[in-house]
Amino acid sequence: MSVRSDDLIQPFLIEASGLRGRLIRLGSAVDEVVGRHDYPPAVQALMVEFVALAAALSAALKFDGIFTLQAKGNGPVRLMAADVTSDGDIRAYASVKGAPPPDAAEAPVPRLLGASYLAFTVDQGEHTELYQGIVELEGPQLIDCVQHYFQQSDQFSAAIKLAAARDEKGRWRAGALMVQRLPADELDILAEEKEDAWRRATILMGSCTAEELTDPKISQNELLYRLFHEDGVRVFDILPLRFACRCSRDRAARILTMLSEGEIEDYKIDGVISITCEFCNSEERFDEREITASRAS
Repeated sequence: MSVRSDDLIQPFLIEASGLRGRLIRLGSAVDEVVGRHDYPPAVQALMVEFVALAAALSAALKFDGIFTLQAKGNGPVRLMAADVTSDGDIRAYASVKGAPPPDAAEAPVPRLLGASYLAFTVDQGEHTELYQGIVELEGPQLIDCVQHYFQQSDQFSAAIKLAAARDEKGRWRAGALMVQRLPADELDILAEEKEDAWRRATILMGSCTAEELTDPKISQNELLYRLFHEDGVRVFDILPLRFACRCSRDRAARILTMLSEGEIEDYKIDGVISITCEFCNSEERFDEREITASRAS
């Protein structure tokens, strides 16, 4: 079995109770996601947790396509978006208007997002886009808001921990640990025993520290064993995670076909239109000849 300890989703089963969970470990992948942008430190920290959360929630669903997590608000960060494909590609960006307040790190949700809400969507291509949930963000930290969502949600009944940190070289790391609560008919145990099993699992999960979640020297299997070995823990095949963007020159060219003649002229600078991807900041430039060819095709 692989001993990989970074950039992965590790599914697991607590054998004594039948409860299922996911452990997310992010290193170079999330550092590249953030490194593609020039955001203030407080926004970077929130984005790192946001990407870990998106990976954790995506792992709780069975889908073939793209899971997207968005937070929209009226603060300095008007929008934060992250998506995860069923193949493990991750990316994220934020729309930042104005400087964050000095105390943003102490309560990033109200200080950065203001009055805001969280939206989950799953896009499975030719299938209808499925909205999984929309909830107001309530609480100072992202984890507080997510726990509030879980308490009200019909789609997700779970407990979760999130952590983000920089390593000794200043690179971002993230971790998430989630245990899902299954419907009663999926567990062949009495209701009282089910409650006891759930309570025990959340207590054990709560003993996991932020340092353990983000420490590259602790493998995913070692961490899960530390937490759940008394109840037995079984791991399954990991899903590797990587930074990858779906933008391309062809996609940028298609944007040109959606613009009016007036918009084309407005966007030209010295006869050239530049289209920058919000997720990865890559730029595609089109000169007069290429603009005409794209719009004619």
